[in-house]
Amino acid sequence: MTSTKRVTSDGSVKTASLYLQLQELLRQQITSRQLAPEDAIPTERELAEEFNVSRITVRKAVDGLVYEGLLTRRQGAGTFVATRVEKSYSKMTSFTEDMISRGRIPSSKWLSKSAGSVNPEEAMTMGLSPGSLVYRFNRMRFADGVSMGLDYATVPGDCLPSLELVNDSLYEALEQFGTRPIRALQRLRAVAFNAEQAGLLDIPVGSPGLLIERRGFLADGRPAEFTQSYYRGDAYDLMSELSHNP
Repeated sequence: MTSTKRVTSDGSVKTASLYLQLQELLRQQITSRQLAPEDAIPTERELAEEFNVSRITVRKAVDGLVYEGLLTRRQGAGTFVATRVEKSYSKMTSFTEDMISRGRIPSSKWLSKSAGSVNPEEAMTMGLSPGSLVYRFNRMRFADGVSMGLDYATVPGDCLPSLELVNDSLYEALEQFGTRPIRALQRLRAVAFNAEQAGLLDIPVGSPGLLIERRGFLADGRPAEFTQSYYRGDAYDLMSELSHNP
């Protein structure tokens, strides 16, 4: 691989960096599906030998694609093409429904189920009185066996008769009891996974993530859920449709 030259708008000539060329080549292979989701890419040494560049150049190219979310590193295993899931931001659906609609197989691993008195944050967020009963559901989320994120959901006690009603899908249980939310307010922000979260998801500490906070409401305005979902930045996308009505 040799450096190339390009003419800029002011007429000067600049040389394209080798790592940018390699990065673009790998990007094209990913977007064209020559490298499919979950495929392992060649090692740094193999890429360096194939393209006759230094391992530092390879590392810099791969770092950029990891930052873009196109590649993901797995400790002790190598670097893989990221499996990304798009989530519509305009529809109120559960994780299970999202995955099934995309042809993925959803699954969850329970971290805990518990009942207790509402804490100050929950009381303020959901407008509950001190001492109110709430149920808490903490889970890991998977798509096709790949870890996607962590869910921490709180439901007012008057929305469910029992913890045991919730098996795989919280929304299915709420629907059976007639208390599935019909509208919600969501807030998104970027986060970095802490040591505990990263350990559960088997990703490096400090990896980028997306926090989605959802407050769901019933038709009469009563709160039905408060959920904090932490999704891997290399595996989850949000999509929204916008329109202009003059």
